[in-house]
Amino acid sequence: MIDKLEMFMVLAREQHFGHAAEHCGVTQPTLSSALRQLEDHLGVVLVKRGSRYQGLTPEGERVLEWARHIVGSTRSMRDEMRAMRFGLTGQVQIAVIPTALAMVHELTTPFREKHPDVSFAILSRTSVEIQALLDDLRIDAGITYLDNEPLGRVTAIPLYRERYHLVTSNMDDLAGSDTITWREAAKLPLCLLTPDMQNRRIIDQHLDAVGAKVSATLESDSMIALFTHVQTGNWASIMPEKMVESFGMRDRVKSIPIIEPDATHTVGLIAAKREPATPVVSALLKEAMKFSLDA
Repeated sequence: MIDKLEMFMVLAREQHFGHAAEHCGVTQPTLSSALRQLEDHLGVVLVKRGSRYQGLTPEGERVLEWARHIVGSTRSMRDEMRAMRFGLTGQVQIAVIPTALAMVHELTTPFREKHPDVSFAILSRTSVEIQALLDDLRIDAGITYLDNEPLGRVTAIPLYRERYHLVTSNMDDLAGSDTITWREAAKLPLCLLTPDMQNRRIIDQHLDAVGAKVSATLESDSMIALFTHVQTGNWASIMPEKMVESFGMRDRVKSIPIIEPDATHTVGLIAAKREPATPVVSALLKEAMKFSLDA
């Protein structure tokens, strides 16, 4: 039953019979047979059938929620039994919004000092992707915004507050400026993250709130790409203060706090709300609680 539920979850995610079968390491007829057996066992039709995948039935949508709960709980039980025998082991997968990547080591380093048999995989993903990965049990935790766009059913631990600075290497234009307003920042040639990134949507919201419209002259999903363009002197950018500090280029770029308003948003660690949580997720949440919001 667990194997069949996992195959059903993969099909719902991939939305393609062939891709789902390949991901599960089985043939397409084997996948189809497993789904029919699951439907027969539950007495409902789960998948709209046709020449290709056409989506889930209403019953299928509901079974998907149960499947995530059952499979997640089963994995948690297996992990707890393994931890009781061997301690915390294995790989922890954490998906992180790009603007928070620079601080992940503050969480992973002390965690691994306590649990040396644990390794990490850090993935750069959008906030929407992080939620989807959590729902599909493909990551253990995520680091994302907590207070801007709705989150799913998660346990959330605040880590720090994100504040925004204008970053430029053209010192002549802003010589002597200690602060800059959102409206003033909008007048500069800006390079910003792409609109699928929540950080960009936050920046657009604050600019809209003061009646400033901006059309970025360069967009990227990479913070490195933005920094290198800022260094040319032809672009400025709006970035989180913590990200600017991590690059350590105070001698090459000027970072100016943006005011009116002095906006902040909370970034934190999230994990699927499941009791009991896996031992490694419980330990990760405990480590996150040691952070100060003002760190």
